[in-house]
Amino acid sequence: MTDDKQERIRQRAHAIWEQAGRPDGAHQQHWDQATAEIDGEDGKPKAKAVRPKGPAAAKAKDSKPKDTKPKPARPRKASAS
Repeated sequence: MTDDKQERIRQRAHAIWEQAGRPDGAHQQHWDQATAEIDGEDGKPKAKAVRPKGPAAAKAKDSKPKDTKPKPARPRKASAS
C-alpha cells in the first residue's frame, strides 16, 4: 500500500470516528470502512461514464423511481362477540 493511500485511509477513518461520536473501541471497524471506501474510489474510472444512446437510454430517463414507503395498515374488522 502506498503512503498516500494509507494517509487517505487514516484521514477517512478519523472522519468516520468523529461522525460516529468518537466511540472507544471501534477503530478497526472505522479503519475497515475507510479502506473499503478508498478502495472503491480507486476502482472507479476517473473520467465521467458515457451514457448509452438509443431507446433504452430514453426509457431509463423517463422512468420514475418506485415508491418505497410502506403502505398504511388497514383497520381491523370488529369482532362479533
